[in-house]
Amino acid sequence: MESAVVPDTLLSWACVLFTLCMFSTGLSDLRHMQTTRSVNNIQFLPFLTTDVNNLSWLSYGLLKGDKTLIVVNALGALLQTLYMLTYLHYCPRKVKIIQTKSTQCLSFSLTVATLLASASWTLYGFHLRDLYIMVPNIPGILTSLIRLGLFWQYRQFQEKSYSLLQT
Repeated sequence: MESAVVPDTLLSWACVLFTLCMFSTGLSDLRHMQTTRSVNNIQFLPFLTTDVNNLSWLSYGLLKGDKTLIVVNALGALLQTLYMLTYLHYCPRKVKIIQTKSTQCLSFSLTVATLLASASWTLYGFHLRDLYIMVPNIPGILTSLIRLGLFWQYRQFQEKSYSLLQT
């Protein structure tokens, strides 16, 4: 029975680590909003949906008595609430939406972190044979893979200025 504790502990820590890394990707957005005093290309919806998700998982963790779920989602809810309050502080009254074939408004680090966090939670749920942990994380894997596909399809190229070639 002792040998089963090590994989459980490692998987639990992997879930916490990847999820906290995912939540911390918003710190760069937070810093950007504070520095520029605007929201620019930062979107509000990911902060809101992640906060609602954290509060839901926190409730489940409390009902189940799972410390891993409780700790990670309490911290996540606090961070997401901070991001939302900062966003609302700097958000202009009118928001313009421009549809382009550009991934400029998508966060690559958030996409990768979400993929790792969702995959680790899915494995954690699979390991515990708990569909309530496993199933809700599958969309995170799928949407991350879609976003990675968009990053691949619409790569950002830096335009170089060649003044000698311009007339």
